[in-house]
Amino acid sequence: MSPDFIIDLFREATLITISIVLVTILPSLIVGLIVSMFQAATQINEQTLSFLPRFIVTFVVLVTAGPWIGGRVLQFTEKLILIAPELVR
Repeated sequence: MSPDFIIDLFREATLITISIVLVTILPSLIVGLIVSMFQAATQINEQTLSFLPRFIVTFVVLVTAGPWIGGRVLQFTEKLILIAPELVR
């Protein structure tokens, strides 16, 4: 087991984590920006107005992207299980 192997493994885990977080958080950030611009234009300062749309969008994204996220995590987990004997050596 070489250091390059471990570095590649951590790089792949980091990329998977970043892609999952971006898919989940980016739509919420965009909706939050739109709601904030609406609140600034209308001068409405209601906290639930900014929270509820972001919550709904995040929930919808998790429901629609859930199979993809689960598949990515499952593939990486299967890879880790298959290469576990190499890690022990």
